[in-house]
Amino acid sequence: MAIFDSDDKNLVEKKISSTNVFNGVLLHVFKDEVELPNGDKATREWIKHPGASSVIPLLPDNQIILVKQYRYPVAQVTLEVPAGKLDKPGEDPIVCAQRELSEETGYTAGKIWKLTTIATTVGFSNEVIHLYAASDLTAGTQHPDEDEFINTVKMPLVDALQLVYAGKIVDSKSIISILLLAKEIFDVE
Repeated sequence: MAIFDSDDKNLVEKKISSTNVFNGVLLHVFKDEVELPNGDKATREWIKHPGASSVIPLLPDNQIILVKQYRYPVAQVTLEVPAGKLDKPGEDPIVCAQRELSEETGYTAGKIWKLTTIATTVGFSNEVIHLYAASDLTAGTQHPDEDEFINTVKMPLVDALQLVYAGKIVDSKSIISILLLAKEIFDVE
């Protein structure tokens, strides 16, 4: 099923100029002037992000391992799949997923596979997250970054699915990972 066709080229905006507004450790903010398809001009403010990977660890009994951590921008503790940003341009996303699995949970995976790639907030950021699942896990020692405070949580995948449906898991990468893995494991929609 094709979702894009030749008529879509009349939707494309052309960059006229770009101003670097802010360079942070993680994010870079730009303010661009663009030409719209009808010839008018507009301003687009957007965030450049290095990209990230996440991984949903699956145990043999269909339990998964999630992490709890405080997320400052939303001022709450969230329940999420382990994840982190790509450390350098061109880093293989699967290497990032393996690193984050080890750092945040202590586990290493004998098998890891791609679920999908998502664009998180297309209205103002170019961030993409590569979503993976992992199995054949071997326990080890959690070693998060020094500014990360993380608790791990093991739970049945079906319970995590219910938390998604109840609106208790709000992180988009985690919701998508749980839904896709549940479809794969239980053949549910």
